[in-house]
Amino acid sequence: MPELPEVETVRAGLDRHVAGRTVRSVRVLRDYSVRRHVGGPVDLAARLEGRTLGAVVRRGKYLWVLLDDDEALTAHLGMSGQLLVHHASDAPDHRHLRVRLELTTPGEPDRVLDFVDQRTFGHLAVAELVPTPDGGPGGRGSDLPALPPAVAHIARDVLDPDLDRDAAVAAVRRRHSEIKRALLDQTLVSGIGNIYADEALWRARLHGARPTDRLRTAQVRAVLAACEDVMRAALRSGGTSFDALYVDVNGSSGYFDRELAVYGRAGLPCPRCGAPVRREPFMNRSSFSCSACQPRPRPVRRVHSKPCVP
Repeated sequence: MPELPEVETVRAGLDRHVAGRTVRSVRVLRDYSVRRHVGGPVDLAARLEGRTLGAVVRRGKYLWVLLDDDEALTAHLGMSGQLLVHHASDAPDHRHLRVRLELTTPGEPDRVLDFVDQRTFGHLAVAELVPTPDGGPGGRGSDLPALPPAVAHIARDVLDPDLDRDAAVAAVRRRHSEIKRALLDQTLVSGIGNIYADEALWRARLHGARPTDRLRTAQVRAVLAACEDVMRAALRSGGTSFDALYVDVNGSSGYFDRELAVYGRAGLPCPRCGAPVRREPFMNRSSFSCSACQPRPRPVRRVHSKPCVP
C-alpha cells in the first residue's frame, strides 16, 4: 500500500497538473470505486461537473482536492489506486479505469484525470469539510482549518511542520504496544507503513518488538526523526515501487527501492554491520531487521506471588 512518500509524490503532481482546471464531465465506470460517496455515482458526477479544482492536500495517506463551498474531492489509493493525468487527445482506456474526469482550461489543451485501480480497494468521494480540534490538514497544499470527515481522526505526520513532537512522543510511550505497531497506528502519527517503519527502526537501531512503554523519550524521538529522514529520502526518489501498481501522475515509478537497507532484503548483509537481514512474521505481513544491529527485546519477566497456604 502506498505510504506517505508515494502519496505526497502523487499530491504534488496533481497540484501541478489539475489545480485550477474545471471539470467538464465525469464518467464512473465502476460504481464500487465511489462507494464512499453517499449519493452514488450519478450524484458524484453532478456535484463535480462545472466546478473548478483547487489546491491538492494530503494528510498521512489521504488526498483531497479542494472545491468551493467548503467541499472536497477525496481520494484514497488503497493498495493499487493510481491517479493519472493525460492529454485528452491521447488518453488511453486503461483496462482498470474506474473513474474519468475530463478537465478544461481556457487557452490550454483539455486533459483527463483517470482513477485506475486494479484491486478496487481505493475510492473517490465528494465530502464537506468539517472543523477538527488540531486545525489545518498538515502535509502540503493548504492551511484550511477543516478536513474531510474520513480524515478527521488521522494524526499529523512527521513531515508536518505543525506536528507537536513532544505530544507525539508522549502518545507513543503511553501506548502499551510494540514500537512498530505504534508507528503503524495512524491516530498517533500518520503516513508510516510497513516499509518505512522497518527502515526507520533500522536507522534507529531498534527492533520493532520493543515495548513502547519501556523506551526512553530520547529513543522514541530518535525513531520519529528516523521516520522523517527516510521519508524525505524516499521523496527525493519519487517513492518506492516494487511493481507497476504504484506510479506518479505521469505513470513513472519511484526508485527508492534501490536504497532500502533492510526491507525485502532477507538473508542479504546489513549495509551497516554486514550481519544477515532477518525476516519475521508481523500482522499477516513481514518485518525485516538486522540480526545484529537490532537485537530482539528480552522477554519480560513476570513475578507471580505464591498462593497462600492455610
